[in-house]
Amino acid sequence: MDTLQKTQGNGGAWGMLMLASAFEIGYALSVGGSQAFTIPSWSIAAVVFFLLTLYFLSAALRTIDVGIGYAVWAGIGSVGAAVFGSFLLDQPLTLIQAVWLGVIIAGVVWLKLADSPKLAATA
Repeated sequence: MDTLQKTQGNGGAWGMLMLASAFEIGYALSVGGSQAFTIPSWSIAAVVFFLLTLYFLSAALRTIDVGIGYAVWAGIGSVGAAVFGSFLLDQPLTLIQAVWLGVIIAGVVWLKLADSPKLAATA
């Protein structure tokens, strides 16, 4: 499948990638809350989030190039886990960490823009 065909109508794939990213955040937070899988409720949540993130990531990567999709998924998961972890799990988040998390967000936005049909048509 050529690049232009892959970028046309892949909004659903990007939606699945966003769901996979949200589930990845849930997975990371659940693993942290499970305290090395010693708390059953958090441990069960971690397994459920893990299975959901794998399903939605694999579905999204049918259309989105694996390098782009994985980078976006990992970036959103990392940023989300750091931000929500600071609120929900009382994990510290310093100013310099927040700056670098902003760099990750900027990279994710640029990766999404690079996958747009307009840019693919001009390349």
